[in-house]
Amino acid sequence: MAPDIVHGEEQAGRPSPAPGRSARLWLTFVDGLAVLGTILISVLMVIICTDIVARNAMGSSLPLVSELGALLLVMIVCLQLPATVRADRLARTEVFYIPIRERHPRVGAGLSCVFNVVGACVLGAIAWASWSILAKDYSSGEFIGVTGIATLPTFPFRILIFIGIGVSSIQFLVQAVAELRTVNWRGPSHVSD
Repeated sequence: MAPDIVHGEEQAGRPSPAPGRSARLWLTFVDGLAVLGTILISVLMVIICTDIVARNAMGSSLPLVSELGALLLVMIVCLQLPATVRADRLARTEVFYIPIRERHPRVGAGLSCVFNVVGACVLGAIAWASWSILAKDYSSGEFIGVTGIATLPTFPFRILIFIGIGVSSIQFLVQAVAELRTVNWRGPSHVSD
């Protein structure tokens, strides 16, 4: 696991700096996105259950359910991704990563730093692509649903998807900086008086 530089605890024999105001605000923002994603899971469950009742009672589906469900699902993943990155819970090949991290902490930190930089670059590219989709949807008035029955504009969903992806990219960079601090840390035996 990556060292956690924001909680003010000692890890790997070195003190971690206490979180500053900007770090606390960042943590609150990342956690707020995760909370919003969790609330949207409940909203999606209510929509699906209501649709099931409507199908059984009226013999047909409610309008917008499939389109709204698809957008909500993508939005939920994007909103909860920054907290997943911060908690270091993304899938990795732990068969060799954990032993390297335990035997050679600086090498493991360097490997994790590379992983985080690549993650930041990939998600930055996805955010860049999402921006053009968001701009197109906003300028053209893109909507989901059936005209005359029920429609919703797509740009509010795209905004939250863009925010989630962009914040995830930044969080990867925050993690990379934390790993660089571990790589560059010399330990108590190397500190001169």
